[in-house]
Amino acid sequence: MVPRPPRPPGAHDSRPLDTPTLFQTRVIAVVTNLPAGEVMTYAEVAVEAGHPGAGQAVANVLRRVEGLPWWRVIPSTGRLYRTHAPTQGPLLQSEGVDVGEDRWVRPAG
Repeated sequence: MVPRPPRPPGAHDSRPLDTPTLFQTRVIAVVTNLPAGEVMTYAEVAVEAGHPGAGQAVANVLRRVEGLPWWRVIPSTGRLYRTHAPTQGPLLQSEGVDVGEDRWVRPAG
């Protein structure tokens, strides 16, 4: 089994959140409730959390909250970041998500 790291690679600000804001709390809820084998983009999480256009802020939350299934959140392009792919790809594949050698996440079906 592939170990599940607490945070995505390359986290610049990995200080834990002391008191999450309402937006951060919503992001945590959206990502926590994302079922295994399902992915969302950073932008989609931002919309669900009530702040369209706040994809970078979503990424910042994922870096700072240990234990979130961060690997289920992908870039809007559908292609995993080069720095995340060695960890994120196998985690997604273990949940049945098709990830090509080119780092593209392929839709189910």
